[in-house]
Amino acid sequence: MAPTKTSKISLSASKSAVQKPNLSDVGAPSQLAQSTRKGKRAWRKNIDILPVEQGLESLRSEERVIGSTLQKQTDDQLFVVDTKGDDRVRKALPRYSKAELTATKILAQRSAVPAVFSRPTAPSRSKVSKADKERLLRIAKRPRKGPFNAVMDHTEFGAGSAAIDVSAAVKHSGSYDPWVVEEVEDIADGLEHTRKPKIKAKLSHPRDIIEVPAVLEPHQGSSYNPPAAAHEELITEAFKVELRRQEEADRMAEVRRKVAEARTHAANATEGLPLGMTLDEIPHDDGEPAPEEDTVVPKKPSAPKTKQQRAKALRLRAEKQALVEKAAKKRMLTTIMLAKSLRSSAEKTSQQQHQARLARQLALRMKLSKGLAGQRLGKYKVPENEIEVQIGEDLSENLRTLKPEGNLFRDRFRSLQQRALVEPRVPVLSVKRARLKEYEKHAWKRFE
Repeated sequence: MAPTKTSKISLSASKSAVQKPNLSDVGAPSQLAQSTRKGKRAWRKNIDILPVEQGLESLRSEERVIGSTLQKQTDDQLFVVDTKGDDRVRKALPRYSKAELTATKILAQRSAVPAVFSRPTAPSRSKVSKADKERLLRIAKRPRKGPFNAVMDHTEFGAGSAAIDVSAAVKHSGSYDPWVVEEVEDIADGLEHTRKPKIKAKLSHPRDIIEVPAVLEPHQGSSYNPPAAAHEELITEAFKVELRRQEEADRMAEVRRKVAEARTHAANATEGLPLGMTLDEIPHDDGEPAPEEDTVVPKKPSAPKTKQQRAKALRLRAEKQALVEKAAKKRMLTTIMLAKSLRSSAEKTSQQQHQARLARQLALRMKLSKGLAGQRLGKYKVPENEIEVQIGEDLSENLRTLKPEGNLFRDRFRSLQQRALVEPRVPVLSVKRARLKEYEKHAWKRFE
């Protein structure tokens, strides 16, 4: 029997009823079509929850904009009586722009709800102690890390559920501070106890004391048109510096001369005589024979001592020893009587030494505050500032005819050395020089 037109229409209607609709507005899939009502699972699966999802989505949108729902806000937070107005409202509102992309608009909408982090925060961390955690890992036979970050085997001896702690050395590792000075209490029994020496943890650097500015103010006499008094004073200082250098050069020349003379005398010295002394030859007469050099003078044998002589020497030695002991005992008694005066003199001497040490330290600090110019620091000596002065004939009366002197780079480098920012150095010139190699071309080798 062929199907009628009515049956075809009912079949197509049933297929359209079974077909699933499109996705909902909120994004979740909806299955509103219900093919059968047999059983609780079919009813539970095909329930229409679109109104509930819309309500939840509206609450989420309020939370994204405000930070919480409107129902949780108070009246003071929602309403305000504006009596003055705000001119910055128009500036705060977003402006409409055709050139702005849709992605930029979406990213500009920031949510007031804080982001969710994958790592747990401090309040939400587990309160299980480290020892309990290790015990639970041992019971569960889970891999756990040892003292040296190595995975421990649960099958080894003592790695079961029993709690076995590490050694005391591992527990107290890193707690000892070698810079801490331990205080030793004095015991009243008269025994001596050694104290741990104090170690300075931080050493002072000379640059912390130096107060020399980076750029020194030039002397008034170094101007192109200086006053007469200032110019004479600067010339006098330059003369003193040159005189000191000349005296040092003369002293070094004298030392070199003495060293050369000493080497000459050492080369011409006679064995057994002091340096610089020569032995004159003794003239001999023709009739007398010359004494032989190899003749040996025989020693006169000493006579043996008698018994009385040995007893007398022993008695004299004993008397002498007794006198020495008596004098030492007398000095000791005198020292005991002068104990108080010696103690006061020792204290006075220690105070004087302490004051002298403080004075030396203060003088050294005062000297360091003026820079390291002229002092030896390490292998080399810190150079001093050169006094740049012109004699009266070379002075220029205007800036047009002024001749520049000095070098700014050398001045800055010398200033860094004097302020202990750069170690002193001297220019090292290479001893090896490039040799010119001469080559004879092939065309010049064969000529006819």
